[in-house]
Amino acid sequence: MQAAIFDALNQPLRLVELDDPEPDRYQVLLKICRCGICGSDLHITQDPVFGARAGDVLGHEFSGEVLEVGAGVTHLKVGDQVTAAPLSGCGACDSCHRGEPAWCARMRLIGGGYAQYAALAARQCRKLPWGISAADGALAEPLAVALHGVRQARMEPGDRVLVVGAGAIGLAVAYWARRLGAGSVVVTDLHRHQEQRALALGATAFLTADDDLARQARDRLGGEPDVVFECVGKPGLIDQCIGLVRPRGTVLVLGLCTAQDHFDAFRAISKEVRITMSVFFSMREFEIAIDALDQGHRAPQALISETIALADLPVAFEALRRRTSQCKVLVDPFRPGAPCGT
Repeated sequence: MQAAIFDALNQPLRLVELDDPEPDRYQVLLKICRCGICGSDLHITQDPVFGARAGDVLGHEFSGEVLEVGAGVTHLKVGDQVTAAPLSGCGACDSCHRGEPAWCARMRLIGGGYAQYAALAARQCRKLPWGISAADGALAEPLAVALHGVRQARMEPGDRVLVVGAGAIGLAVAYWARRLGAGSVVVTDLHRHQEQRALALGATAFLTADDDLARQARDRLGGEPDVVFECVGKPGLIDQCIGLVRPRGTVLVLGLCTAQDHFDAFRAISKEVRITMSVFFSMREFEIAIDALDQGHRAPQALISETIALADLPVAFEALRRRTSQCKVLVDPFRPGAPCGT
């Protein structure tokens, strides 16, 4: 099969031929239909903290068609269209039984989506309901990440929400915040590249970040935000969000930052700000995200900005390190042949 592999930090991914994977007793073999390019993959290829090894196949936002099932798999069959949660636990501990493999002591974040085929545990897969294509199913993972963040924030109906960062996760947060009852949702970013996409997904206003952001946000929200979501992951932004949120409000951190960071603790404690971190999701949240792909007039499919061939992935991957008008780029490993799931 064709796959794009990681060679070394700060080096482009490389397209190679690999042996097709073979599923074990409790695994399924998937023909990958789509895989999203995630910002965390960009981090993984630059930062040694993630421990990427030469030859790794990255890509953890993927969906596809079941081609083969192991002898111990009972809930899936050949031909099923599924999407995969990349959280691999032991399957037997209390966390796994609760549908929270992220907190299993043996949890691994699996990749494999930047390839034509992948073998993974059947318990990580969820069958796509009728009406949801595998081409859209790759969005379930980032949608679940955003949903978990909104739930962690304990947002109440009618709350004023500010989303800092208009990447795919920030826009998905805006989508869920409005869907779950936020009174107003303002998205802010350095550029206006994603303004129309943010409004299509439910944001009530879009602002560019500048020195007057606090006043502009208050004006658009009708007061200081009850919840501020940090969806960028750069040093200094948690402190900025503490300054923007109302007293006794919540700062929810979804941005992935591996650098040391500092914030004004006196200002935070003086305002009694609640600072909460969010990562991963539960399998129930993953299932809710799947259902959202076929509901409502604000379609999360608006996150998709382009679909590319696997051969184009190395160049497109590097291009995403620079701020562009792209949002969620999906990879179709079988282009230019007939695409699946459409």
